[in-house]
Amino acid sequence: MAGNADWANKDFYKVLGVEKDAEAAAIKKAYRKLAREHHPDSKPGDKVAEERFKEIAEAYDVLGDAEKRKEYDQMRSMFAGFPAGGPGGRFPGGFGGGTTGGFDISDLFGGLFGGGGGGGGGARRATRGADLETEATIDFTDAVDGTTVALRMSSDAACATCNGTGGKPGTTPHVCPTCDGAGMVVSSVGGAFSMNETCPQCHGRQLIYDEACPTCHGSGRGRSSRTLQVRIPAGVKGGQRIRLRGKGAPGESGGPAGDLFVTVHVRHHPLFGRKGDNLTLVAPVSFDEAALGAEIKVPTLGGSPVTLRIPAGTPNGRVFRVRGRGAARKDGSKGDLLVTVEVQVPAELTDDARAAVTAYRDATAGRDPRGGLFEGSR
Repeated sequence: MAGNADWANKDFYKVLGVEKDAEAAAIKKAYRKLAREHHPDSKPGDKVAEERFKEIAEAYDVLGDAEKRKEYDQMRSMFAGFPAGGPGGRFPGGFGGGTTGGFDISDLFGGLFGGGGGGGGGARRATRGADLETEATIDFTDAVDGTTVALRMSSDAACATCNGTGGKPGTTPHVCPTCDGAGMVVSSVGGAFSMNETCPQCHGRQLIYDEACPTCHGSGRGRSSRTLQVRIPAGVKGGQRIRLRGKGAPGESGGPAGDLFVTVHVRHHPLFGRKGDNLTLVAPVSFDEAALGAEIKVPTLGGSPVTLRIPAGTPNGRVFRVRGRGAARKDGSKGDLLVTVEVQVPAELTDDARAAVTAYRDATAGRDPRGGLFEGSR
């Protein structure tokens, strides 16, 4: 039913076009005729027909059940003299908005609401599509700058041949005889308890076809393949999971599509590394540059080189920071480029170079760079 506040104002007999004293067979006949005329599968895309079908299904859900019909007639008779014709007005004794004294009046007539669930069970329920997951591998530079990748996706969807009806195109459906077009059947779970289940014959579609769709064999389901152009944001990290809302599997009966989750993998770069939002780079320097000081040029990722001033006496492994040359942050700013200097020791020396290094060793003969090791060990 459409909520617990307006049901008493609805004339279900008028919706089905039958008299209030109509027999059950006449009500069923009227419902089948109207359901066939206005079923969404017969008029795809017709919103007016879809709403009309929901009204018809709701009316039959009540009038097609002897107990619900009895309770409905009693409720209509009770409310006949009250303002606004139903629980939307103010009733004596505190009735208002379908409640009295904090008590939900629908509790008196639980059968009309399917045990308090509020739904009639006639029209097909809109179902959200499933979430999908995939992976994308991109270059290091694309991770820093952002990129767009094409992803080929396959997912479960309505059969393209029958548009999800399960019937052979061109054939006429008829109301499911198992559930009488309700889409649900009542099954006993022991004792006085029962529960509604999806009809095993029509699978909740309410209509059946004598000839099944040759593509999906009556299931109404198929596979959908599509190519998505997905934008990978600048600054994405390796292993990061990106959520794209509404890009997952399509929903059913007008339900929203699910989401797509993309796990991003980043290829290694031969020169640059990543540390948070900062990029890293190792720059080789010679002994004399580190000892005497120098200005050296180092590359940046995708930009022009920058000049670093190396002070005299720079030790091996010292890190220099170049601001604003790192990866993009969420706020639009950029991290830094961290340059680590690595003092190079030549594998071979010319005669002149050997003589110069020998002269340097003679000039610093009185210094022991390892003296502190022994003092600290005592």
